[in-house]
Amino acid sequence: MNNEAQFMELIGQHRGIILKLTGLYATDAEDLADMYQDILMQAWKAFPSYRGEAKFSTWLYRVCLNTLLSARRKKQLPVTGLDHHSESLSASAPANRSEEIQRLHTAIRTLSPTDRAIISLHLDGYDNGEIATLMGISNNNAGVKLHRIKNQLASMLKNL
Repeated sequence: MNNEAQFMELIGQHRGIILKLTGLYATDAEDLADMYQDILMQAWKAFPSYRGEAKFSTWLYRVCLNTLLSARRKKQLPVTGLDHHSESLSASAPANRSEEIQRLHTAIRTLSPTDRAIISLHLDGYDNGEIATLMGISNNNAGVKLHRIKNQLASMLKNL
């Protein structure tokens, strides 16, 4: 299999990562599409350096976060409420859970970009060590930040 075919296959398998993260950072449908394209471009440029030492999903997460955080710094995009353009975790959830999940997404979108990335990784099942590696922080710092983010989200959800 050539590089392009391998890349396309891996991206197809892990498209949800890109959609979820762009949904947390995009302000509208156009912004979402631009971010998605930017991530694909950056991933394609970086793909030759992917050596398979980490899972592809972990590598792609890192590319996504770097691209999104870099774009945010350049544009200083405003944080807005959850829009209907992002793919929700609640796609198959019962109706009564849908509102809870939407409230959680709304609360997450009010966090700083770094905190959004940390909680997103946690919700996707990454442990503190993996979060620390992906974010370039110590394992202990990842645990402390995650604890503070959870407390912040719990407080926000009480008020939503």
